[in-house]
Amino acid sequence: MTEKSFLEKRKADIRYNLDVINEKIGEAAVKSGRTRDEIRLMAVTKTVDPIFINFALDYGVDLIGENRVQEMLRKKPELHLDGVEKHLIGHLQTNKAGQIVGAVDMIQSVDSVKIAREIAKQSAKKGVVTDVLLEINVGEEESKSGFSVSEFYEHVYEISQIPEIRVKGLMTVPPICENNTTLCKFFENIYDIYVDIGTKKIDNIDMNVLSMGMSGDYEQAILCGSNLVRIGSSIFGPRIY
Repeated sequence: MTEKSFLEKRKADIRYNLDVINEKIGEAAVKSGRTRDEIRLMAVTKTVDPIFINFALDYGVDLIGENRVQEMLRKKPELHLDGVEKHLIGHLQTNKAGQIVGAVDMIQSVDSVKIAREIAKQSAKKGVVTDVLLEINVGEEESKSGFSVSEFYEHVYEISQIPEIRVKGLMTVPPICENNTTLCKFFENIYDIYVDIGTKKIDNIDMNVLSMGMSGDYEQAILCGSNLVRIGSSIFGPRIY
């Protein structure tokens, strides 16, 4: 296969994948009592070359997410980003906060009060206010970052007092589950917290975004209340490291 034919096949696959995913998102949205327009699709671009990211953007994707600060900063100048939102979705170390604040529209992975304060500190230095999501470790897994469910509420009130950041919602990555019943219990737990926090009307805490669901479980996530799904390999194919 020539390089040209490889590129054309890869682009055709991305186009087909996006069409299928958008159709499935629409069907899940209707089943959950909403419309397709109420669910945002994020293209997760980890390890994806800019040429293929740009094809997805030109095909209508308007939200991308990167896991690593350096990868986002390296790719950003090559991307067609007019009208496109950029989110950081991976764990953020405090020493990288100054590099990413101001370079993305949202940081989805605020998993501690410490990193929230550092983002605020760097935002103040740059004269910006940074939108963030609070990440909950719904499965209480030691291998994953995020606020524990049991301690989440006390941290919400503490974070609400931090200036230069705006909390716009929640994000989670559930454990790997053997069946959809177990999976949906995790999603429903986060949805209940999302709704509950929203009803409390805490200053500087808005529950507008519920980011949950990835390539293998986005339909179930939507059925359980998600309004933003983060999809990578189902769009771009298996990751190439």
